[in-house]
Amino acid sequence: MPTIVRTHLTALRALLVMTVLCGIAYPLLITGISQAVFSDKANGSIVKADGKEVGSSLLGQNYDLPKKNPDDPKEEPKPDPKWFQPRPSANNHAGDNSGASNLGPNSDDLLKAVNDRRAAVAAFDGVDPASVPADALTASGSGLDPHISVAYAKEQVNRVAKERSLPADTLNQLVDKYTEGRSLGFLGQEGVNVVLLNKAISEQK
Repeated sequence: MPTIVRTHLTALRALLVMTVLCGIAYPLLITGISQAVFSDKANGSIVKADGKEVGSSLLGQNYDLPKKNPDDPKEEPKPDPKWFQPRPSANNHAGDNSGASNLGPNSDDLLKAVNDRRAAVAAFDGVDPASVPADALTASGSGLDPHISVAYAKEQVNRVAKERSLPADTLNQLVDKYTEGRSLGFLGQEGVNVVLLNKAISEQK
């Protein structure tokens, strides 16, 4: 058999072996391990309410009132006062288009957006504009963060309690329950998972 033919056959066998090992066996092994050990996380940390999938605990989402005219693309959605609101998102919490606004600290557009949000959040929550936390005014790097600061969650308690006719103490307890500690115990700040918190609120009778 000519050398060139033997060389090509060797390369073909190597290709087939590596395809089976790296393209079939390895993915199946990792999938099997993840399903056996981390099934919930491997399947997207799906959150269910009344048996229906309503989101993921890893991804933030909007809690807005229905549009008056769903066919009007120019109508701006308004936040629903019955729910705890997430932090702003440059991509409207779209999971297929994550990213930040890319506006720098010297941007006039960013300064205007922050000031507009400060006034809107203060009016919405009925608080002093000076007390509005920073995460209520600026988006996360991914635009998908489901967490808000404890301060921002506590700021919203009275509004949600009033809208739902629930005791503020009940909501404060839920905020504490869904407050997650710092990463590795020392990185970042404590945060409240809004998706899980709102799910718990929906189950209150």
